[in-house]
This record gives sequence, structure tokens and C-alpha cells, in this order.
Amino acid sequence: EGGRRMSALEEGTLHKVQYYETDQMGVVHHSNYIRWFEEARAEWMEAVGLPYARLEAEGIASPVLSVACAYRRPVRYGEIARIRVRLTAYNGVKLSVAYRVEDAATGQERAAGESTHAFLDSKTGMPLRLRRACPELDEILQVQIERDREPEKNAE
Repeated sequence: EGGRRMSALEEGTLHKVQYYETDQMGVVHHSNYIRWFEEARAEWMEAVGLPYARLEAEGIASPVLSVACAYRRPVRYGEIARIRVRLTAYNGVKLSVAYRVEDAATGQERAAGESTHAFLDSKTGMPLRLRRACPELDEILQVQIERDREPEKNAE
């Protein structure tokens, strides 16, 4: 399992396009990219130590507030897509995640997107601050946002 965790963080999530995900032209239907984002985000969260089951056990819900996708080039039936995930913002109440969908063989970008999520008390539905509600989970995300900002710092 440790290898899979490192894979989701460093190498992204691999997804082989299934026939049912495509339209009549053999191109992936646009709605499937959002599903792939969720799939990759769930693997990424497991890899950093925040599996959804743990959030739920702590009484924390994390609904999607917004999601967007820019389609660059089509992904087709039988191809293998790699979905890379990066934490772009975290303030204790909300987090934003960026996605890059690429051809696993060539690295060519096929789509890019972002989603924003809140943290809520699952019983009351009220927003909560992870720092107060679950400091250990807050620390995991604080470490991750710094890690994911490193490539930005190095590019400057």
C-alpha cells in the first residue's frame, strides 16, 4: 500500500478509458473528467493520510463547492490517462485542488481543472475549522500545501 500511496502523490492516478465513458466518436464524454478528478482526489487524500473514511469517522463532511474543467485535447477509448493532483489553497475551512489530465504514454496535457471543497460538521452541516476540530488533519494539509507550493517557488 505504501507504494500505491507514493504513486498517487508522485505519479498521479492512472485510468484506462472504458468504452462506456465515450461517445459515438470514441471520445471521452466531458462529464467523465469530473469523475476522474474525484477518483484521483480520493487516491491523493489517501496518500497524504486523509482518506474520506477517516474524515467521516471524525464527523467531517467535505462537499464540493465548485468544479471546473478546461478541455485541451480529446482522450479516446483504450487510452490510459494520468490524473495529477495538487493542493493549491487551504485555509482551514476550504481547500482547492488542481488537476492535470495527461496522456500516460506521452505526458501531453488533455485537460486541466480545479475543485474547491469545504469542511463541515456532518451532524450540523455548519462549517468547521480543521485546526480546532481535528488538529492532526489540519497539520497534514498544512504540510501538503507547503509541499505543493515548492514547484511554484522553484519556478520563480
